[in-house]
Order: sequence, then structure tokens, then C-alpha cells
Amino acid sequence: MGAMTASTGRRVLLAAPRGYCAGVDRAVIAVEKALEQYGAPIYVRHEIVHNKYVVQTLEKKGAIFVEQTDEVPPGNIVMFSAHGVAPVVHEEAERGKLATIDATCPLVTKVHKEAVRFAGEDYDILLIGHEGHEEVIGTSGEAPDHIQLVDGPGDVDKVEVRDPSKVVWLSQTTLSVDETMETVDALKEKFPQLISPPSDDICYATQNRQLAVKQMGAEADLVIVVGSRNSSNSKRLVEVAKLAGARAAYLVDFADEIDAAWLEGVSTVGVTSGASVPEVLVEQVLEWLSQRGFEDVEIVKAAEESITFSLPKELRRDLREEAAALIAQRTGAEGAGEA
Repeated sequence: MGAMTASTGRRVLLAAPRGYCAGVDRAVIAVEKALEQYGAPIYVRHEIVHNKYVVQTLEKKGAIFVEQTDEVPPGNIVMFSAHGVAPVVHEEAERGKLATIDATCPLVTKVHKEAVRFAGEDYDILLIGHEGHEEVIGTSGEAPDHIQLVDGPGDVDKVEVRDPSKVVWLSQTTLSVDETMETVDALKEKFPQLISPPSDDICYATQNRQLAVKQMGAEADLVIVVGSRNSSNSKRLVEVAKLAGARAAYLVDFADEIDAAWLEGVSTVGVTSGASVPEVLVEQVLEWLSQRGFEDVEIVKAAEESITFSLPKELRRDLREEAAALIAQRTGAEGAGEA
């Protein structure tokens, strides 16, 4: 990190990388592209990504967010969020005569495929993740008879398997790397033959953002993480900051949520953002801090990121036409039944 240049002694350590990962970028662009290509409304099952600002912005453009597939009127387009869905959700959409766009992050899809493969080989799959998180629900739905959730090291004692020689662990992609490995170590102690996934399940962006926070946490009196409260990876950044040595760390959606009292006795503020946070929100936080004397910004660079993902293949088809055909098919079937 560079030397301080301010005479005030107040500085900001700005994490790099931060904000949008490739999967989030792909999902948000997919909604915007669908609205542009097909017009409103485009229905989205659950929040496309866990960020309040992003959801509100897309709603203004014509996206309609629903909790369940059956809330979407037949003959419409529904998009599945970056967190992924279980196979049963695809079946629901088919029964509901809906055209679909699958915006699942490719890294989440990788975990789904691992679950299907290991279930096909009759392994017990221990899925490390947080109960109720959409990604966990989606992955579990790929092989419900083979998967059991392990929500942290405290869950390990109650895990039971059929054959200790055929056990594998997988994980939610947005977890704390350190806590996940703590859970894995506890599982290996109980099941010495436990198999690890072929490649790391925790996504590159989650790891890189945590690494940057670790590097600045020891120097920061206060760390501000920009992100929503239902964002798993954003909440993990707060935890990582505290473990790295920051005296305090807080999660905020917007700059106006920062409490000026947090700055008392603070000379160094660390700033980062979760993987579903647009940069404009970070800029607003930096401006808020600048107005209070924290004008000098030093970059804490942990990694370079150049990964991009192509848009969902469904955006290359005429989905409005497909949706209309599904309705026509349904109407024809009903007419034949009445005859």
C-alpha cells in the first residue's frame, strides 16, 4: 500500500477487488437484455441477486420479482436468479406454460453438476452451507435423497452417513473460506475417508474479496462493507474484517445508513463491497467519508480478476413466441378435452 499523503492522518483503505463478480454481472445484464429484447414485464423468481438497489433499479425498468413460480401468469417469461433453482422449479415452469431464462451463475451450476454426479455414484453428500439460503435449496434439490446440510462446525456431531468410505463434501459458493475449512477439518476428523470436490466450490470472487479484507483489516479501525443483509458473501466480509483485526465492521446498503458516531477515534476506514453491489454505491460511501475528512484513498489490491461469463443461451431465442406457443398449446388441449 502507498504511503499516507494527508496531513489530517485520516485515510480510507479501499479493497480491490470488490463489488460485482462475473456471475452477478451476467445475471443483471441478462434481466436488462431480456427487458430490451422482449419488453416488460419480465418475471424473476426471487431476487436476481441479493442487493436492494439492483432489485429496485430493475423493477423500475419493468422486472417483476416473485417468490414462487406459480405467481407468474401463463404465457410469460420467467427468469431464474443467479443463485440457481432445483429441478422441480423447472418442472413448475413447464407446467405453468412459461418460457424460461436460466441466469444461474455458472459456478453454482458446477456445484449442481457435482451433486448429480456424486449422487449417481451413490455417495452421501455433505453440503456445507446456510439453511434456507436459495443456493443451498437449489443444490439440495438436485439430489435430495443423498444430500444433508452441514451448517458450520457445530453441525458435524449430528451428521450420520450410510458408508463412511463413500462420503463427499460440497459447499455453498459464498461462504467464509476459513469457516468452511474449519467445518471440513471437523468432518474429516469424523470421516477420515471424506472426499473433497474436484475443484474449489467457494467462488473465486468470494475468496478474493475476503483476502482483500484480511489484508486491510489489521490496519483499519473501522471497516464498512457495502451490501444487503440477505447477501451471504457480504455478511461474511463483515465477519472476516473483525477476525482480521478491525475494531469494528458494519454492513450498509447505502451511505446514509452510516452512523457518524462510528468515526469517533477512527483514523483508518476500510471500505469494500459484496459481490452483488454496483460500484455507484461504493462511490457514495467514499463521498460521505470525504465530506468528513477521509479524503485520501489507498487501494489494497489482493488479486486481479478477468473472468467473464456469456449470457444465458435462452436470450438467443424468441421467447415471447415460445410463450405464446405454450399458451396456444394449452388452449388447444383444453378445447380438445371439452370436445
